[in-house]
Amino acid sequence: MPGRRTIQIRGEHVRRAWTVSGHVQGVGFRWWTARQAETLGLRGWCRNLPNGDVEVEAEGEAEAVTAFERLLAEGPANARVSSCSVRAAGASPVPAAGFEIRR
Repeated sequence: MPGRRTIQIRGEHVRRAWTVSGHVQGVGFRWWTARQAETLGLRGWCRNLPNGDVEVEAEGEAEAVTAFERLLAEGPANARVSSCSVRAAGASPVPAAGFEIRR
């Protein structure tokens, strides 16, 4: 119809951070995490911590971030996640696009 504009309504945009504990290093957890995030359309990053945990930050549609959190709590087949705790997102910016594996 002439003169009509289409308005796209998007869901709430959120940013969350997690610390994932258990047997999560040396099992492909970061690569799996990046693949899951990209599949869900999230931006963010993950990195190994010196104590054996993995730190993750992600940003995107609230529904996708919630689904991502459920996936993190399970982890890939080779990992054994003992806890996935939500923490305050840091000041470190997430990438403009995609998901980074940081060192």
